[in-house]
Amino acid sequence: MGSSGVEAVDRKQKIRDRYKGVDASELEVIPAKAVEGFGESTSVRRVAAYVRVSTDNDEQTSSYELQKNYYTEYIKAQPGWEFVGIYDDEGINGTSLEHRKGMQQLIEDCKAGKIDLVLTKSIARFA
Repeated sequence: MGSSGVEAVDRKQKIRDRYKGVDASELEVIPAKAVEGFGESTSVRRVAAYVRVSTDNDEQTSSYELQKNYYTEYIKAQPGWEFVGIYDDEGINGTSLEHRKGMQQLIEDCKAGKIDLVLTKSIARFA
């Protein structure tokens, strides 16, 4: 890896470190639209989240880390939800499943019945 590659890795790590344990009160959260009947289930739901950013730049790294933190905390805070995990693909274009290992694993786990509900920032993350 050349010096510019090392510098990029260092910048990304600094961004990741900055967002670990960030106080949620310091963030502006754009709430999802409510779905009628969504919270009425009485059984425990096994819930996961899928996070993908399509480019490998610093701004996307911030979004990537914030999304992972948000979904982890959000899922764990919901009564009746069991946190399954975060499935993710960083710096991966969404045009093909070929290199999207996180999405491939998510699909396998859904097919295996390990997940009841998947949260994501936008349906475009699946495209």
